[in-house]
This record gives sequence, C-alpha cells and structure tokens, in this order.
Amino acid sequence: MQDSYTIKHASQAIALCRGIFAKKLTDYGASWRIMRPMSITDQLFIKAKRIRTLETDTAMINEGILPEFMALVNYGIIGLIQLQLGYADSADITPVEALGLYDRYARVTLELMAAKTHDYGDAWRDMRVISYTDLILTKIQRIKQIENNDGETIISEGIDSNLMDIINYAIFAIIKLTDGEE
Repeated sequence: MQDSYTIKHASQAIALCRGIFAKKLTDYGASWRIMRPMSITDQLFIKAKRIRTLETDTAMINEGILPEFMALVNYGIIGLIQLQLGYADSADITPVEALGLYDRYARVTLELMAAKTHDYGDAWRDMRVISYTDLILTKIQRIKQIENNDGETIISEGIDSNLMDIINYAIFAIIKLTDGEE
C-alpha cells in the first residue's frame, strides 16, 4: 500500500473503529451474526439518516456524528463479513475469529482506498462532510435496489463494492472530524 496522508490517516481511523468493534465483541459477542443482509443495510441507513439529521438540526441526544460514522465503518465491515459467511442462527464465531475477519475486510477496503487515491489523489480532502453523508445514503439506496433485484446487477458494481465505498466515505469523515477540519 502506498504511503500517503490518506492511507496513514485512514489506518488510524480504522484502528479507532476496530477498538470499538473489539469492545462490543467483549460485551455482546458476535451477536450480529444473526443479521440478514437487508437488516445490515437498514442499520447503515439508520446511522446515515441520523448523521444527516444531526447535520441539519439540534440533537436531542448529544452524542455527535463521529460515533455514527464509526458505526458505519463497523456495520459496513460486518456487512462484508456476512456477505462471505451468510447469516447464522446464533453467534457462531469467536471474538478472535470475528476480529480476524474484521482485519481482513478492513485491509481489503484500505487497499481499494489506496487504488482510488492513486487515481483521484486526495480530492476527498476538498469535500465537505455533508457530501460524504449524501454519498453514503446514495450507496445505501443502491444496495437496497440490488437487494430488491436478488443481488443481481447488469452493469453496476455489487453490494460488496458499495459497502467498501460506504466504509471509505465514513473513514474520510472520521479523518476530517478528528483532525478538526470541519
């Protein structure tokens, strides 16, 4: 992976998200294993809609948007894991196995980010966080349509590519929010 501002800071953002994921594994185990793909899509939608609400209105619960972007990263990675494993009737993997899968999909997603950074440069740095929110909501709508089409596409990228884009947009937002850029 290339050494750039984006990749360095993205790795730091993923580490923050992974820390939360690991703590929740301790609290709940891999309870998310029972979630079907459409339920994960709906969780992503709920988080992104909350971010959009917080961007335009005063919060009733003062948690901020940073934790919601972190949740988008973690649910996006859960979505990638579930695409590979399918859903289960119980938490059928250990926390160690879950973290191994998390690390694998985080790495694949960061590799995609590195490739896109090569092609697009750091253009994301000139974007506003609200644009990431809108792009994430767009990707979620695309996933919903693909799910309604039984996972089939004619010319477009699949669910996995859209999930990785959601994760990467959320990472860009985390970088901006933790660096105080916005």
